[in-house]
Amino acid sequence: MAYDCYIAICKPLHYGTLLDSRACVHMAAAAWGTGFLTAVLHTANTFSILLCQGNAVDQFFCEIPQILKLSCSHSYLREVGLIAVSVFIAFGCFVFIVLSYVQIFRAVLRIPSQQGRHKAFSTCLPHLAVVSLYVSTGMFAYLKLPSISSSVPDVVVAVLYSVLPPAVNPLIYSMRNKEINDDLWNLIQWVVFHHAVTAFLKT
Repeated sequence: MAYDCYIAICKPLHYGTLLDSRACVHMAAAAWGTGFLTAVLHTANTFSILLCQGNAVDQFFCEIPQILKLSCSHSYLREVGLIAVSVFIAFGCFVFIVLSYVQIFRAVLRIPSQQGRHKAFSTCLPHLAVVSLYVSTGMFAYLKLPSISSSVPDVVVAVLYSVLPPAVNPLIYSMRNKEINDDLWNLIQWVVFHHAVTAFLKT
């Protein structure tokens, strides 16, 4: 999304050539391939860890930091190394996103009309907000010290980075569509009207 916004705002005349279907397939394959490889490595290594403090994690997500707290062998060091590699990959993606948005904001601030700047910011800021939420909460969950671990904040953070961004993404991007906005508004009006009629008939 950051690259898409960058091309759309900074190089709009080259959008069709730089982001053709082939480029989109390559980017999607790279993202899915990296995610799948990382998940397979973590899963395979997690199954090799010996657990000596039971097998019940203090959360409703079976996450790596929670499993490592149950480990009593030195095999967890391999998992720590894999987490370091994952953080390195995520940091590289984060730097790419930041650099893309620096270029985007520089281009947006050069737009002469206030309406044009508002439209450009409204396109990019929701994506930046979701990415920031995901990265900050994910880093907190995986990089915090075990001594400051607490069950309730751990669950809240896990929900914030694993459930909220995927749930909010479709909503954010669909709300920019006028037809979806109109349909949603009509649905809200119908629900309010139906509720009012039902309440009136009960009285």
